[in-house]
Amino acid sequence: MPPPDASTDAAADADTTPHARTRGEPGPAAGSPRCPDSPGSPDSADRADSADTLDLRLPDELLALFARNAAEAAGTVDAAGAAQVVGARYAASATEHSEPSGGEHRARQADDRPPDDSQPADGEPGSGKSAGGERRLGRPLTPTGEDLLDRVGDWGQTATVVGAFHLIPVRLDRDLPLISRWMNDPAVAAFWELSGPDTATEGHLRAQLAGDGRSVPCLGMLDGTPMSYWEIYRADLDPLARHYPARLHDTGIHLLIGGVAHRGRGLGTTLLRAVSDLILDRRPSCARVVAEPDLRNTPSVSAFLGAGFRFSAEVDLPDKKAALMVRDRALRGLL
Repeated sequence: MPPPDASTDAAADADTTPHARTRGEPGPAAGSPRCPDSPGSPDSADRADSADTLDLRLPDELLALFARNAAEAAGTVDAAGAAQVVGARYAASATEHSEPSGGEHRARQADDRPPDDSQPADGEPGSGKSAGGERRLGRPLTPTGEDLLDRVGDWGQTATVVGAFHLIPVRLDRDLPLISRWMNDPAVAAFWELSGPDTATEGHLRAQLAGDGRSVPCLGMLDGTPMSYWEIYRADLDPLARHYPARLHDTGIHLLIGGVAHRGRGLGTTLLRAVSDLILDRRPSCARVVAEPDLRNTPSVSAFLGAGFRFSAEVDLPDKKAALMVRDRALRGLL
């Protein structure tokens, strides 16, 4: 699951930590006719009574001829049937490849469930520990070429009252030292639990970068200066979805404010509203932005409330008791 949240001040770092169904054997429908050949049926009894008692035997040569003809006929039918099946498959394949991919990505069987904690890492996104591995050429795509988060790296800048803000997808070679330093801040480490050598943070980032794109780690740039760390993830494909009534395309946020100089100024509230607005603007299929800060992280919960999120429920996650925070598209103009 994801690392717990890092506490910041009111500007908080918000983080989210991130059946087999048994099939019954169909029985015969009530009132369905019995097979005439079934034992005990009237038909079988009549047939037994009228059985021919003559012992007739055809010549062996004639029986052999019948057997050979039957085998040849069966071979012809099988060959024709096989050819028909292969032709149908080829036609279906040609049709499939001739159609352009497109449309909304449907939630993958998971879980990861993902939500699949399973799958790619399924590591999953809300888990703060989502899938990952380093990529420099953009987000990994699904097999059909669709991006699960509508290309976070292309969302662009947004203007806020504190300056121009921009989410930049993480690059390990460039960003690992900075993010690892933030993770070793005691106020952050208490919730994210990624303090220690750079390899601890590196493993967490790689899990997401090498995954299928359901969680994207980003640096938050304010007027060109990196000052926060974010994870934008598909909450409906995350293990979190097992703990609340998730909806298709629910999108989650994890956040930590990096430098001490940026805390205590209300930046968390301002940036949470800005980023959730970005999600709703750039992801038309997303009706809700969600987060699950640690219930003990009062500054983080307050920051979400000030950013237009509502408290939905207390959620017992494997590594923490969380406050499920939700920002609804329908209530966007009211909160």
